[in-house]
Amino acid sequence: MSLINRQLRLKTRPEGLVSRDDFELVEQAVPELEDGEVLVRVLYLSMDPTNRVWMRDIPQYLPPVAIGEVMRALGLGRVVASRSAHYAEGDLVQGVTGWQEYLVLHEDARGYVRLPADPGIPLPTLLGAAGMSGVTAYYGLTDIAPVQAGETLVVSAAAGSVGSIAGQIGRIMGARVVGIAGGADKCRHLVDHLGFDAAVDYKSADFKQQLKAVTPDGVHVNFENVGGEVMRAVLSRMVIGGRVALCGMISGYNSAERPGDDFSPVIMKRLSMRGFLVLDYTKTREAVQTLSGWIGEGKLKAEETVAEGLENAPVVLNRLFDGSHRGKLVLKL
Repeated sequence: MSLINRQLRLKTRPEGLVSRDDFELVEQAVPELEDGEVLVRVLYLSMDPTNRVWMRDIPQYLPPVAIGEVMRALGLGRVVASRSAHYAEGDLVQGVTGWQEYLVLHEDARGYVRLPADPGIPLPTLLGAAGMSGVTAYYGLTDIAPVQAGETLVVSAAAGSVGSIAGQIGRIMGARVVGIAGGADKCRHLVDHLGFDAAVDYKSADFKQQLKAVTPDGVHVNFENVGGEVMRAVLSRMVIGGRVALCGMISGYNSAERPGDDFSPVIMKRLSMRGFLVLDYTKTREAVQTLSGWIGEGKLKAEETVAEGLENAPVVLNRLFDGSHRGKLVLKL
């Protein structure tokens, strides 16, 4: 009896938050493997803001997901059958799996990483602190906008998968770290559990006053994940010659219109602002080894919010935008 693969294919382009009705759940038989191919059982899907971007028919760094295509997503799976000399049954594979339960992968496919069957850390962490989220934070603060000991680093969306790691890396490097998050509970968590020096609730009416109070000497480095009003508030606190790692602008991902941000502080304060994508870094062994080492030493705390069920992927994705998660958001299949 052949295996059945369940897939979520994009049916309509969402307006605002994503709905289950924007996708079609399709079942089809898994094809027989040919020479050089492996069958991967997808175990976990990475839920990322970029998933929402890929659904939009706008110019972007990758082609938008076409109507009728399996929804694009990063994931982690295990080889359950192999006709390849490069992959053995039991190997873990990380890369673009899509919103589906099985993936037929050719051994020459680029962008996939083969991992040992037992990596020594929890599997969801391979998608978070020791995976794409951690690598993004690592290069953002070591290459894009290097932070120095004694400087003030502000991280927006600081309770999220990238922000929570970026803030901890800043502390490891000796910076004074201020996190911006939504809600008093998340702010307390950043300080009490993750070791941030201070945290500010962007939902508070006096958010800007709070930010000013905790950055008395200004902001040297801004690790920006949000954009919009939050970014403008941080830019207004930047010192002359400050640096900005523009990682994301999640505040506008569900909007049909492009945000009209005011970048005049970039000019007035001679800031260095550089956008980047983790896809720019194809050789990530250094980052992963460093991050895994910090996790093993207890210097870096990995957090994941794990939801379950392929059919729930659209609803789970919305948790990135309503703040009902902490750390890396992962879907277990």
